[in-house]
Amino acid sequence: MAIAQEAPPARTRLTQYAHGGGCACKIPPGELESVVAGLTAAGPVDPAAELVIGLDDGDDAAVVRIAGGQSIVLTTDFFTPVVDDARTFGRIAATNALSDVYAMGGTPVVAVNLLGWPRDVLPAELAAEVLRGGLEAAQEAGCHVGGGHSIDDPEPKYGMAVTGVVDIDRVITNAAAVAGTPLSLTKPLGIGVLNNRMKATGEVSEEAVAAMTTLNRAAGRAAVAAGIRAGTDVTGFGLLGHLYKMARASGVTAVVDAAAVPYLTGAREALAAGFVSGGTRRNLDWVRPHSDLSAVAEDEALLLADAQTSGGLLLGGEVPGAPVIGEFVPRGEHVVVVR
Repeated sequence: MAIAQEAPPARTRLTQYAHGGGCACKIPPGELESVVAGLTAAGPVDPAAELVIGLDDGDDAAVVRIAGGQSIVLTTDFFTPVVDDARTFGRIAATNALSDVYAMGGTPVVAVNLLGWPRDVLPAELAAEVLRGGLEAAQEAGCHVGGGHSIDDPEPKYGMAVTGVVDIDRVITNAAAVAGTPLSLTKPLGIGVLNNRMKATGEVSEEAVAAMTTLNRAAGRAAVAAGIRAGTDVTGFGLLGHLYKMARASGVTAVVDAAAVPYLTGAREALAAGFVSGGTRRNLDWVRPHSDLSAVAEDEALLLADAQTSGGLLLGGEVPGAPVIGEFVPRGEHVVVVR
């Protein structure tokens, strides 16, 4: 007599429990700027430390100078699942949060977890795997994880608040780009459209996962060693959005050579198949009035605005191994020009 065998348990797809994924879930940049407008001048009556970098130019992290001439850099980042595997999601979210410290030229020292979890819908074992993935990324970075905070949330969310140290005389900021310097990018684009395809079809891009779980530590150290003082990381606002913020804050125009921009394998095919997030379209709508995009087709402009998750560093200068994708020039009619 044949013995009936139980069917294997269905695989939990984390991305199906969230309305979006990764940094594409960010509040649109123009809307966000309206929300925080007027907060930059606010400060304590009797500050315990000097705030060197805050909200003014939309930098990746805050920097404060403390007693003894030391400076610390602080940031936080969290988002909904960008991949279905819980441990990989944790690695990606932690890598992305750590990136803000590297983008400022700093070194992460300690992080705390931020976890939102639908405890009546998804098992606690999956939440533990998310946290394990985050711990692995932090350990690779040489960064302690000292606890954190969790809430019962309708959607799964994870990230970290990270504190690091930075040499204030070598800090990298949005507002330090200088005309006449090259523009470099340390990771290829296309993460957004590939992740959107994965969410819709289950087809995973291992190349995109590898990019999202690669720390920006080496790129950040190389930038500091090269004397670079202008930079940011490319995340939810896309290359064009982050470049617009950087050029605007620096009082220069950024010129992008579209043919020099690197892309992940399959990114153009995913775009052609229609896997474009609403966040990407909002990015393009935000930068279009301030940009000259006449030299490229709409599809190319969408790829340049693609909402990245745990993307590379965008630097005002050259670092080994990173392609030069353009340059900064004196401010002209447009803040960003694509050729």
